[in-house]
Amino acid sequence: MSEHDLTREQVAAMIDHTLLAPEATRDQARATAAEAAELGVYAVCLSPSMLPIDTGGQRLAVVAGFPSGQHHSLVKAAEARMAVDQGANEIDMVIDIGAAVDGRYDEVFADVLTVAQAIADDGALLKVIVESAVLLRDAGPDALQRVCERAVAAGAGMVKTSTGFHPAGGASIEAVRLMADTVGKDAGVKASGGIRDAGFAAQLIAAGATRLGLSQSAAVLDGFPAAAGN
Repeated sequence: MSEHDLTREQVAAMIDHTLLAPEATRDQARATAAEAAELGVYAVCLSPSMLPIDTGGQRLAVVAGFPSGQHHSLVKAAEARMAVDQGANEIDMVIDIGAAVDGRYDEVFADVLTVAQAIADDGALLKVIVESAVLLRDAGPDALQRVCERAVAAGAGMVKTSTGFHPAGGASIEAVRLMADTVGKDAGVKASGGIRDAGFAAQLIAAGATRLGLSQSAAVLDGFPAAAGN
């Protein structure tokens, strides 16, 4: 699949337009939300400190335990709960990557379950960031597979490749394909981190990504035609 096989509208419907820079201001968050609406993307993804915020009707995704994941599970759950109370429709939580690398998969399950239960009554989508580049580098494909399995079993509706902040790297075709094969129809796969052009975005979608986390959404969308095959 290439960028010519997808339309701009199709890809826009898969994008979480993202602002998670630690130096981001509230004015920048409002501008990001406005840009998301203008681009017609699926959602805007922000830090919890930016809430409450008027998204102009856009779906709102908010991170929890970001970016290290080494927060207590109850802290992640409280952060997620507060975000939902302030208007979030989706939560992107980071697992304890060290626990996953160590093979402590029951702890990963419990971590995800704690957050899932905190937002279960509101119908919010839980996306679980597994930092796939770290797992593939430090623990191998089996670890990534097992973490994704545990995340979905604990209540994740989507598994997500990366925070975009780890030096090990962001999304990769290898990781997306493995994650998609693992979760099958039980969950979606969000590719994020280092996606800066239409060609790479199209390859990730072909590998199984059902959502894209982008900070440069306009530049990526500009690489897709208004109609497929053009």
